[in-house]
Amino acid sequence: MNAVPKAGYTVEPIAESESVKCDVLVVGSGAGGLSAAVAAAHFGLSVIVAEKAETFGGTTAYSGGWLWVPNAPHALAAGKGEDPEGPKAYLRHVLGNRYDEAMIEGYLSAAPRMLDFFERYTDVHFLPGSGVPDFHGNAPGAGTGWRSVAAAPYDGRKLGNLIRSLRPPIPETTFLGMGIASGIDMRMFLTAMRSPAAFAYVTRRVLRHARDLLLHRRAMQLVNGNALVARLLRSAADRGVALWPRSPARELIRDGSRITGAMIDTPSGCVAVTAGRGVVLATGGFPHDPARLHDLLPHVRAGTRHCSAAAEANTGDGLRLAESAGGHVSERMSHAAAYAPVSLAPRRDGSVGRFPHLVERGKPGIIAVMPTGRRFVDEGGPYHDYVREMIAATPAGEPAISWLICDHRFLRRYGLGAVKPAPVPFGRWLRNGYLMKGSSIEALARLCGIDPAGLSRTVADFNRHAMQGEDPQFHRGTTPYQRAQGDPDHRPNPCIAPIVRAPFYAVRVVPGSLGTFAGIETDGLGRVLDGSGVPIPGLYAAGNDMNSIMGGNYPSGGITLGPAMTYGFLAAEAIAGRNAAETDSHGRNENAVER
Repeated sequence: MNAVPKAGYTVEPIAESESVKCDVLVVGSGAGGLSAAVAAAHFGLSVIVAEKAETFGGTTAYSGGWLWVPNAPHALAAGKGEDPEGPKAYLRHVLGNRYDEAMIEGYLSAAPRMLDFFERYTDVHFLPGSGVPDFHGNAPGAGTGWRSVAAAPYDGRKLGNLIRSLRPPIPETTFLGMGIASGIDMRMFLTAMRSPAAFAYVTRRVLRHARDLLLHRRAMQLVNGNALVARLLRSAADRGVALWPRSPARELIRDGSRITGAMIDTPSGCVAVTAGRGVVLATGGFPHDPARLHDLLPHVRAGTRHCSAAAEANTGDGLRLAESAGGHVSERMSHAAAYAPVSLAPRRDGSVGRFPHLVERGKPGIIAVMPTGRRFVDEGGPYHDYVREMIAATPAGEPAISWLICDHRFLRRYGLGAVKPAPVPFGRWLRNGYLMKGSSIEALARLCGIDPAGLSRTVADFNRHAMQGEDPQFHRGTTPYQRAQGDPDHRPNPCIAPIVRAPFYAVRVVPGSLGTFAGIETDGLGRVLDGSGVPIPGLYAAGNDMNSIMGGNYPSGGITLGPAMTYGFLAAEAIAGRNAAETDSHGRNENAVER
């Protein structure tokens, strides 16, 4: 018996012998998968999204919700368009011999068109990142703003019951479950105890959150990647997309060389889903696949555990499915993962959270050191670079770890990892061992297993120059990105302050990631390629299942979600038989089914 997929976020009871037909099967529900699903449904195709986890959103729901899109419609509307040669020159410099002319040209052309599509025809909307610089400010063509957009905040009540199936953000990155957006929102929280206006703003936010907890038992002011996923889910549900949680794909179905569907393990049994037009793999890469991490990450092979902050269900399913059909996972990336420094935060239920240190490292009054007590990196630089340099500074045969060191003033003003700034108490973090505290630098070093003499010399040398706002060793505060990460109220350097006010604190940091770069090799439409570079009929990849067009480099924030949504959109266009002119002119197919 063949059943027509039903819209909704729960799996309908399906007999084990039953099969289901649709036009498009999307495996995974992050930004790449949901973008493909929404666009395909908008073009009139029937779509099923099969998600392995209980909730939708994957790592996107944990993310900041930023997309790197030069010449986005928002920039053009503000008169901030630019010659494409600027972004291309920047990428050529950062990517080096991994610069793929065809893929980069295609992305820079298609990404603004993708944004325009979602803004015009769906509930997905963005805000311009007017002051968000590229990571490597000294590189030719580096941008100082207007190359990024962020998901607009969203009222979770608009999701109705679907809100229950939205993956919440990482708890340690929230305040009592309330997400805090980058930019002005975060600045208000960091300055609430120093600014009456900020205090009033934060009070309003907290009171509304308390009301939401009372009425809805969860946050309803959705921001960052959580807002992006919510907007995509609303758009998918409105277009009749069938959303199946707890439904991993077991194997692909083929007819000759063509992929025609997949076997899906649903809570009601294994179901054969026939997808007449195509299958899109978007399962989030392999950040929690021990075997592939060992194969592709040198520090894992050397004995250091990799602690990714990505969604736990992302275990490389899409990559294995593609390989079973003749696809290939790239081994040509400069780095196979999108690195980020991570600390391991004990939770009250006995589990351990993975906190990605993306923000506080750039504030004035903090340094990062190795167990020798020596600094090894520009602490406020790109998070990918922090981990890369930490691994490089680790002697052979030793585990890669580092420590973030600050004083009491820094801790209460900016927080440290999962520890929130004043007035939030932090005693439990001392009791569970996440936060180390010493009455002196030497005492702190002994508690952490850091060389006391080495750390004492490092702090003394750092402080001597920090009094003048200088950092001759790593030059913090000399690029637009570094200054944007700092505190604009601190003078003379927004990124530098001495570490002098006892007691002193430290948090242990290990190599982690926000996801993976190495993925399935595709063409510019997201079609999975076989060993000869020929598209495998009916099979597509998007998001972190698709090989990163950045060649294993991290040139700017948003270089994961921007391509994820763009290639999800391009895959949907290809599956629907659309071309760019048709999408721009008409949006929806003339024969699209209104649902």
